[in-house]
Amino acid sequence: MDKTGKIDDIDRQILSILMENSNTSYSVIAKQLFVSSGTVHVRMTKLKEMGIVTGANLTIDHTKLGYDVVAFLGVYLEKSSQYDDVSERLKLIPEIVSAHYTTGNYGIFVKIICKDTLHLRTVLHDKIQRIAGIQRTETMISLEESINRPLTLEKKEKEEK
Repeated sequence: MDKTGKIDDIDRQILSILMENSNTSYSVIAKQLFVSSGTVHVRMTKLKEMGIVTGANLTIDHTKLGYDVVAFLGVYLEKSSQYDDVSERLKLIPEIVSAHYTTGNYGIFVKIICKDTLHLRTVLHDKIQRIAGIQRTETMISLEESINRPLTLEKKEKEEK
């Protein structure tokens, strides 16, 4: 990492390793990249200070905890100006694990995890569809997730000087 705050290939490699497995220790990363553990630590501190690294997540199998239904919900807003208010209300629903402000047919696209279809119906009917500003919703139940991976960071091409 240079002093201007740009990241280099070592930074990208550190990020790639940690995105694959955030439990990887700095010493293991250091051995893989032929640098010191201190170098990895300093670079991670800088990446956090720059706002590139904002946290780490724990990945779990929801089905083993009794949550067998993953659904995606397209939310049609009455007016696009209601996005902020609707978004704040959606944040209060624990079954919603992500929401995106989108272009296209839907104003908001939501991912929901529920125990079963009855639970999903209750969340839709009693929580989501009662929010002021939501005109209607369209639900798609996921039958299987075939891809769930971190972004692959490419090496930056050497810049001409």
